Amino acid sequence: MERPRSARLARGALLWAALALPALTADRIGLNEPRTVWQQAAGVAVLAGAAGLSRRLPLAAFGLAAALSLAAAPALFTVSYGPALGVSALLLGLRAGGARPAVLCFAAVGCAGTARIVLVGVDPAPEWLVMTGTLLFGCVFPWLGGRYWRQSRELAAEGWLRAARLEDEQRLAEDRARMRERSRIAQDMHDSLGHELSLIALRAGALQVAPGLAGEHRAAAADLRAAAADATDRLHRIIGVLREDDDEPVPLAPAGETLEQLVARAAESGLSVRWESAGPGAHTATGGLAERLLYRVAREALTNAARHAPGAPVVVAVTGRAEGTSVTLTNGPSTEPSSRPSGGGTGLLGLRTAVTAVGGEFEAGPQGEGFRVSAYVPAQRTATRPTRPAPFSHARRRVAVGLGIAAGVGVVLIGAAFGWYAYVEKHSVLAPAAYATLRLGAPAADVERVLPERDVNDPPAERAPTPAPEGADCRYYRASGELFVSVDHFRLCFDAGRLVSKDVVPRAGLSGEGREKYEEFSR
Repeated sequence: MERPRSARLARGALLWAALALPALTADRIGLNEPRTVWQQAAGVAVLAGAAGLSRRLPLAAFGLAAALSLAAAPALFTVSYGPALGVSALLLGLRAGGARPAVLCFAAVGCAGTARIVLVGVDPAPEWLVMTGTLLFGCVFPWLGGRYWRQSRELAAEGWLRAARLEDEQRLAEDRARMRERSRIAQDMHDSLGHELSLIALRAGALQVAPGLAGEHRAAAADLRAAAADATDRLHRIIGVLREDDDEPVPLAPAGETLEQLVARAAESGLSVRWESAGPGAHTATGGLAERLLYRVAREALTNAARHAPGAPVVVAVTGRAEGTSVTLTNGPSTEPSSRPSGGGTGLLGLRTAVTAVGGEFEAGPQGEGFRVSAYVPAQRTATRPTRPAPFSHARRRVAVGLGIAAGVGVVLIGAAFGWYAYVEKHSVLAPAAYATLRLGAPAADVERVLPERDVNDPPAERAPTPAPEGADCRYYRASGELFVSVDHFRLCFDAGRLVSKDVVPRAGLSGEGREKYEEFSR
């Protein structure tokens, strides 16, 4: 238990070190305005808290990083805390499940940044553009990337789980297939042998009533008929335990035998049966599913007629159509004593299940004084089962679309903010040579002729070598047009319409010796 905790602490310390490094070095290399030691220490302490909360409370960690960035700059963008803001947003998307709290937090940060820009901002329009671009490109975009990463990991885990589940289902399907095959064989044996035994009993009955037969031969024929009926009953009881009542398989028919041949073989055995057919599908061989079902219906109906209505005439009518084939078997009342009926009655139930499973229709019941069995089987068609997309697919697609939109909007806003920043900085540059020509006491109108269009929006007043004259209007200008680095500034102060002070404000980190080269500009 101690070992995982120490590993978590080590990862947290490493994260804190990575976040604190820009905060400690940005000032020294001139990417930020210098801050006091206590401000740097407070920022590093807040980053330590954000790193500690990033695993269990990622939303609170992001809130700390956003508050620190807003405190450092109204526009939210700082080199010191920008990486911490982006990493916190990434961890928020990676470790937090819900999207609504994060969206509300982003909205709160945007409102707080807007309010701070309105209250203390120097140039609200470009600062708001920078803040909005930073919020979208530095917060929302990493957050969406974290969500996409998390959903990818969850999808991979779900894929492995589904693969294991499919393996289990495959084993179950194989077991089910073996059971169905055993059931099919058992049912085929029952139906086929039952049909043949019924025909044997029918032949024995015909032999029993044949004229000119001795008494002992009649008794032997009667015993043969009773034995065939008993064998059918025992076959039903023994093989019936192997059958599945809830999922009746379709048995195979004798190779190449058609319905008409089945009827002809029953007639040769002594059954009074007549064949009627109409339509193109009436003489097809028993090769497909529809033909096998129709063959089974006819065989079961003929077997029942031979056992339960001996001597009754049977009519087999087959009608073939383009959309399917139907078979109807109708027998009249029995003219001879019937054999002992078998229990169970699963034959017709199995037929109904098999026919309706393929979208057909099945009817069986009394017809006048006889019995009627009718089945309609539609033509075979290939049905495609619609596939449902995985639940994570929609989520990943939504996140990907969000990433694209955020990236596009962020790029546009960041580009607009950068363009405005570059324009402002380039148009606030006062050339050192022009600065050298300015003389104290010169009228403001003469001085403004050599000044650039704009002055600096965020003047480095804290780096000025001397305090500004009391009551004077001081303006700051850049000494060069370099971007994203600290540069030298010129301070010009006016009072009563004249230039009363001109000073050089050196860039951050410039040593005392380096300032000497600007003394000639101050004379």
